[in-house]
Amino acid sequence: MESTELVEVVLPGTVEPEELQFRRGDIPAAGAGQIVVRMEATGVSFAEQQMRRGRYYDQPPFPFVPGYDLVGTVLTAGPGVAPGLVGKRVAALVKVGGWASHVVLDAADAVEVPEGVGAAEAETLVVNGITAWQMLHRRARVRSGGTILVHGANGGVGTVLVQLARAAGLKVIGTASARHHDALRRLGVTPVDYRTEDVPARVRELAPGGVDAVFDHVGGRSVIDSWRLLAPGGTLVSYGSAATRDDTGSKQWPVLKILGRVWLWNALPNGRHAYFFNVWAGRALNKDRFRARLSADLTEVFRALQRGEVTARIAARLPLTQVAEAMRLAESGTVAGKVVLIPGHEGPDAPSRS
Repeated sequence: MESTELVEVVLPGTVEPEELQFRRGDIPAAGAGQIVVRMEATGVSFAEQQMRRGRYYDQPPFPFVPGYDLVGTVLTAGPGVAPGLVGKRVAALVKVGGWASHVVLDAADAVEVPEGVGAAEAETLVVNGITAWQMLHRRARVRSGGTILVHGANGGVGTVLVQLARAAGLKVIGTASARHHDALRRLGVTPVDYRTEDVPARVRELAPGGVDAVFDHVGGRSVIDSWRLLAPGGTLVSYGSAATRDDTGSKQWPVLKILGRVWLWNALPNGRHAYFFNVWAGRALNKDRFRARLSADLTEVFRALQRGEVTARIAARLPLTQVAEAMRLAESGTVAGKVVLIPGHEGPDAPSRS
């Protein structure tokens, strides 16, 4: 039955998951150039875990509705939008606002989901897929036969990244806790246990000449080690500071330190390159170019899914009304894949742990 009211999750401050609030109201109307999307799947990403702690470097002031991305069906369209878009399943990257039954978007920010791709499956590949694709193909650009190191290879971005890399003919070394090693081996990844092994020493054993690229979401000391593991001409792509998730103090400082190191390393005359990847980079300068690139790259990720090069790993599906449980599960480190939130009238699936 079609919902007749808006339900959204509100993050009121730095609170425990159980203190997230619900707000109800009328379904919004689409303005000029806008669409209203009936959410079918949204997810719990690392960004929301940081936002809950007030640690995401450019989060809005409290209170706000979290939700970094979503997939849903276009319910209505405003003036200036092609009427054929109504009824189509679309995906969107929104940064905030996705944890709601209905979301208003600029139509230009919506990317059509191919026929035959389910909402929850597509959801696992929106922010994770676009991040992995752009870091691998637009930043690192490692030639077939090269070797890369992926930190957190079992995580949301890491899982997609290693599969895209294997499809591109790359050798992959991936860090993860031991419980995930068998799954990584099945993907063709050489696993390294970051808890029990000396990661830099082990990577040097596996790649004595250095690796062609490192993808580092950990931040802190890990970024320095990652830079030192690069082969001549190699590329470091830093895309987070997970190590500082539970720290106190300035939420900008960990990122600013990485940016400072990136600037310094790129000034060195050694042929190596470093980037701090932000999926939103370039949007403020050229919105049309940003949208075109995002649409093209996310479409490539969906095609990779259809070809079987990438699998959609759903850790659990929980109704929006069980968002506290979903966040606890995502933060537990015990699940493989992405925790997906679905409309509140649907029942939960059991989580798949590994």
